[in-house]
Amino acid sequence: MPSWGEILREIANKEAEWVELVKQGKRNIPNPCDAVRRKYLAKLYEYTGRNTIIYASSWTQPHQIPPEFVSITEEDIQGFMEAIYGLKGDSLDLILHSPGGLPGATEALVSYLRKKFNDIRVIIPQAAMSAATMLACAANKIVMGKHSSLGPVDPQLILQTPLGRRSVPAGAILDQFNLAKSECETNPKRLGTWVPILQQYGPALLVESINAVELSKELVYKWLKEYMFKGEEDAEERARRISETLSDYQYFKSHSRHISIDEAKKIGLAVEELEDDQEFQDLVLSVFHATTITFDKTSAVKIIENHEGRAFIKLLPVSKPETQKSKKE
Repeated sequence: MPSWGEILREIANKEAEWVELVKQGKRNIPNPCDAVRRKYLAKLYEYTGRNTIIYASSWTQPHQIPPEFVSITEEDIQGFMEAIYGLKGDSLDLILHSPGGLPGATEALVSYLRKKFNDIRVIIPQAAMSAATMLACAANKIVMGKHSSLGPVDPQLILQTPLGRRSVPAGAILDQFNLAKSECETNPKRLGTWVPILQQYGPALLVESINAVELSKELVYKWLKEYMFKGEEDAEERARRISETLSDYQYFKSHSRHISIDEAKKIGLAVEELEDDQEFQDLVLSVFHATTITFDKTSAVKIIENHEGRAFIKLLPVSKPETQKSKKE
């Protein structure tokens, strides 16, 4: 398997040639990062015979990017429309690397993908957290390596606090309110301590928190029952148990907690091991390494791309965000 360093050297070797061709006025010459990434995507498709799309963002790179540029958003539907255009067959391997994002956008994305493909395998080359874990739960199978992680799906609410805008677990808001209610009922003198804290709660915040928690559970339960465990006698029971566990803020203690392949299996998800097929593992990780190097060497912050080279690439220029659509060279 080409390591990250070997993929980097492969790209670097192509850069000198690419620069020279550009100087000569050659047009439509793919960037070396794009060329190498697309080469391995094509090789992966040749090996599996399954439609292959990578959906990855630069959220794990060591630079500061606004969350809305790397998260799952409504814009991603347009990206997947580009990547799915022209694909044939009802199977899909989705290589997923994402911090999560909007549950509503994730629901729309799952609905779209499920209208196009009957058999979806989600492959996690590193991490798919929060709403990206929810997306993985809409697959027939999840493929993880020893290094891969999922995450809790308990929803987060954005609050304006004296310390600035913060992402706060909906479950933590409910727990804090219940604690305040209990302490104040037991000892009314505690009300003075709790008032400054409770003042940050808007009139609808508690209801929003309850609804957010229930929506997360409902979507994961529905997708597991309809797709991952379809046709199994205990589908409803397994789906309910897993959805309750993944959305349990008190169980995981932190929304950023990583769920390893062993823990994912223990929870009950249908997980296959990436290491079971060495050649498959090599190709998947080669695609992933080429993608993260693209994030390091270019202004790309999100890539949605298929094995034919059709891509929707989100760029982060100095002045303003924009998107670039590129078809197969």
